[in-house]
Amino acid sequence: MGKNLVEKILKAHLVEGTLEPGNEIAIRIDQTLTQDATGTMAYLQFEAMGVDRVATELSVSYVDHNTLQDGFENADDHRYLQTVAAKHGIHYSKAGNGICHQVHLERFGRPGKTLLGSDSHTPTGGGIGMFAVGAGGLDVAVAMGGGPFYLTCPKVVKVNLSGKLKPWVAAKDVILAVLEMLTTKGNVGTVLEYGGEGVATLSVPERATITNMGAELGVTTSVFPSDAVAKAFLKAQKREQDWIVLEADTDATYDRVIDIDLGSLVPRVARPHSPDNIATVKDVAGTKVDQVMVGSCTNSSFRDLMIVASLLKGKKVHPDVSFGIAPGSRQVLEMIARNGGLADIIASGARVLESTCGFCIGAGQAPRTDAVSVRTSNRNFEGRSGTKSAGIYLTSPETAVASALTGKITDPRDLGIAYPEIAMPAEFWIDDSLVLPPSERPESITIYRGPNIGDPPKGEPLPDTIKGIVAIKVGDKITTDHIMPAGSRLKYRSNIPRYAEFVFEALDPDFSKQALENKKAGIHNVIIAGLSYGQGSSREHAAICPMYLGIKAVVAKSFERIHAANLINFGILPLIFANEADYDSLNAKEQIEISSIRAALQKGTDLTLRTAGGKAIAVTYSLSLRQKDILLAGGMLNYTRSRSG
Repeated sequence: MGKNLVEKILKAHLVEGTLEPGNEIAIRIDQTLTQDATGTMAYLQFEAMGVDRVATELSVSYVDHNTLQDGFENADDHRYLQTVAAKHGIHYSKAGNGICHQVHLERFGRPGKTLLGSDSHTPTGGGIGMFAVGAGGLDVAVAMGGGPFYLTCPKVVKVNLSGKLKPWVAAKDVILAVLEMLTTKGNVGTVLEYGGEGVATLSVPERATITNMGAELGVTTSVFPSDAVAKAFLKAQKREQDWIVLEADTDATYDRVIDIDLGSLVPRVARPHSPDNIATVKDVAGTKVDQVMVGSCTNSSFRDLMIVASLLKGKKVHPDVSFGIAPGSRQVLEMIARNGGLADIIASGARVLESTCGFCIGAGQAPRTDAVSVRTSNRNFEGRSGTKSAGIYLTSPETAVASALTGKITDPRDLGIAYPEIAMPAEFWIDDSLVLPPSERPESITIYRGPNIGDPPKGEPLPDTIKGIVAIKVGDKITTDHIMPAGSRLKYRSNIPRYAEFVFEALDPDFSKQALENKKAGIHNVIIAGLSYGQGSSREHAAICPMYLGIKAVVAKSFERIHAANLINFGILPLIFANEADYDSLNAKEQIEISSIRAALQKGTDLTLRTAGGKAIAVTYSLSLRQKDILLAGGMLNYTRSRSG
């Protein structure tokens, strides 16, 4: 029986387990990436392991999130990242070089390799044939130290693409169509593998847009084959030697096949406040627009911005629209500057922003009160833009520019102009001078630590009895932004006691203070949640800070993959309602008790949550033997130390 693309990569990297969906497996990691919002803690954890040099083929530390140096904290952390990279064998991409996923695709991505990144949009690398997975920083630190990455062997769903996109329909519309079909929940433990004759019609940047937003589906990753299109892209990046052919066997099997005729698609939009709240652009056309933002790791490639420049040439942005454009990398910015595209963008009245994540994570460009903001980024969670009352609509660059020109959401097919055909360049402009290689004399490097940088908090062994209180009850689709806000708060990411002050601040401003008081009084804190708890970012602070506040367990209807792994890594027990209806019977501030936990985990038996009022609620879990040992030890760091000592 033939193998699909995912099986081929996993088999070549398998360290432990068998390739049967649902089994825990361990794979060797070839490359890692971090970004500055998650990287500081990842490297502090790496240092805590006592490893002198990274064991991967390549590890890159990017600065792309917190480049707004509001106060000393971000600048101090960047200096820490630069020195720790120089000392421990890591390449360092300076602020201004671009967004990690865009730069990695351009300069480092290699078909057939595994990539683990401390950012949930690491699957962008699947656009060039990598098995690229987002994870918490601690998992990345372990991989840098030479340890394998553990995951559930995934089911593989083939997305069979036929036909060709019509003018004004973009790769963004492809992934929005997939989100419309599969939604943001229920896809844990799945990988999407794209195939079919339509694949050859999509450039690598278009493929990367599709794999990037696969993160919103909750899948482990998404992968495209490595074909002649990938070879041409790498050749244009002067990296043809990195190319290999990688494709599924003709008789490969899949758990499911989804057919999409590219020629049948129309421009789509994700309405507030979820990436799967899909409509056609025609459905919402005419909605007044206050702000348009083009960029992020989803749609900021050379091709994307040349589409934008071509549509803006000789035109002016609507006077009521604030329009900003952020190139994804220094390479993209330099190329559109050299060919005149940047001049057309500037002449239109657009604002040119730094090559960073910026507006996507709420770090600047917050829209006005009650604004409608059309963006090419990947998430539109409530409040993520920095303005809670704003409505964020996710679209393609084509639709975004059409809306910027008219002042209302506009189907780009209604502009009445010819669609610009943008050819991929035969050769990209290349200057890697902002990527600093590690020091050849690591012993001479002194790691810089500013006053905002602290040690990773230490976990405690899992108690046999959790006796405490429901510290908060939350609903479905709670994201890591709800748990641990981004934006201006990110500058405290290296200072856990300070950052923990903002846990759940958008849902309950008093949560942190009360949870800490409970902890000091010896009262355990428990979170009750609905479906898909922990959507969104790989931000492990959404587990570290709750651990610091004394959270011992989260009981939910279901969890998203990365966040569940992060909870385990930091000693928080992820429990699942055996009967989802029991969620309704629990209330915030209710006293609860879960007893005989350690024995139950060792035996593999379910647990019972009991309330002071006498209710008995069955709760279960989905944990491997390794994950149970991590929890019993009080988290991954304790577990790793115990095994190495």
